[in-house]
Amino acid sequence: MAAPSSETKSPSSSNTQLPLKPIPGSYGMPFFGAISDRHNYFYHQGRDKFFATRIEKHNSTVIRTNMPPGPFISSDPRVVALLDGASFPILFDNDKVEKLNVLDGTFMPSTKFTGGFRVCAYLDTTEPNHALIKQFFLNVLAKRKDSFVPLFRNCLQESFAEIEDQLSKNTKADFNTVFSDASFNFMFRLFCDGKDPSQTNLGSKGPKLVDTWLLFQLAPLATLGLPKIFNYIEDFLIRTLPFPACLTKSGYKNLYEAFKTHATTALDEAEKLGLKRNEACHNVVFTAGFNAYGGLKNQFPYVLKWLGLSGEKLHADLAREVRRVVNDEGGVTFTALENMPLVKSVVYEVMRIEPAVPYQYARARENLVVSSHDASFEVKKGEMLFGYQPFATRDPRIFEDAEVFVPRRFVGEGEKMLKHVLWSNGRETEEPSASNKQCPGKNLVVLLCRLFLVELFLRYDTFEFEYTQAGFGPTITIKSLTKASTI
Repeated sequence: MAAPSSETKSPSSSNTQLPLKPIPGSYGMPFFGAISDRHNYFYHQGRDKFFATRIEKHNSTVIRTNMPPGPFISSDPRVVALLDGASFPILFDNDKVEKLNVLDGTFMPSTKFTGGFRVCAYLDTTEPNHALIKQFFLNVLAKRKDSFVPLFRNCLQESFAEIEDQLSKNTKADFNTVFSDASFNFMFRLFCDGKDPSQTNLGSKGPKLVDTWLLFQLAPLATLGLPKIFNYIEDFLIRTLPFPACLTKSGYKNLYEAFKTHATTALDEAEKLGLKRNEACHNVVFTAGFNAYGGLKNQFPYVLKWLGLSGEKLHADLAREVRRVVNDEGGVTFTALENMPLVKSVVYEVMRIEPAVPYQYARARENLVVSSHDASFEVKKGEMLFGYQPFATRDPRIFEDAEVFVPRRFVGEGEKMLKHVLWSNGRETEEPSASNKQCPGKNLVVLLCRLFLVELFLRYDTFEFEYTQAGFGPTITIKSLTKASTI
């Protein structure tokens, strides 16, 4: 096992001692350059190789390139790509960059997907409604903090029971579907005063409705992984024109009505802050469905993937820590979770090595200077900045063994490196506020991932699995679960 990482350089977004250079790279011919880059990105090279070859070609981690979806969905696919841990954090500096309509990159899905409103994720920090809506969500989470652990443990227990049932019948279990359901159920119950979505107009359809709603918004940013012969057909079908919101109108209406009917306490809180009830409800649907459910349904498969690849020795170490601390603390509590350094480190390492959302975008609010480890570059006001997070958090000039999953990387002195974990649209050492764009549920997501590990190793010693890489994350199949030999 590799030793915990140590910092080799203190990166800065504006180091005046570095030489000022022009940004290398090219956008190619109008239209055709963007199409060529898109095909290389999705079909000929893949995203990591797409960026790695350009870094090597230009000997720079700050380059000009085009990003999908390109024509005709995006009117301007040109970006300045930030591909290391030194340049990436400027995306968090709201004095220098704006986040107006850039959640999905160089295009924005129609507001008809969200009831005609630009929801909080698309608002810049300078817009009055941003602080109001962001504070609403921070308040909602703060008031429900005591329900996080018991509510999610209940969802986990239901999920593992379903996994065991599938294994008893089929000798394999569909992890993704089961934990997608768990993620949706948790978020719905959290916002809706504990109401089980199966007891509403949604029945068991909630996750499928959200999946369809997400697909028609995000399809241009992914590939279906079809045989090569179909690549250009797929490209034409999903990246020529945006999908109309009418395709999901009835499903979205069902989701909206469910939250409108059952999230009454939260919506009352929004009105007291000065938000219109219908705008607040559309924001709740987006946050619960797009941000939270959309992130968690990928985050848990990533955790299990890297846990499974690490082998039984790590499983045994985690089981010992979890069972000892739970026994000492008399249960699964916030204090118990804070006293599990290996569990905490494993979660952070998953978020470092394979962040669930790999992209960040922002537009230069002013003429500014961006610095990599080796040089500085002038960016003009209005230019789009794009950060590829896996290259920032796997930067070998920041982390030792950057491409290796090191479970104990963030134990002890390794905690100092948490400032380079960036999954939440901010540093792990910083906190979300009404004035920034950091994920309001940052601490909740970390908590849920820790609870997932705790519940897993309270119940089981180890597991066997297999996975395939899909468009938006790994697809996990559980092959076996070994029941806990000790409590």
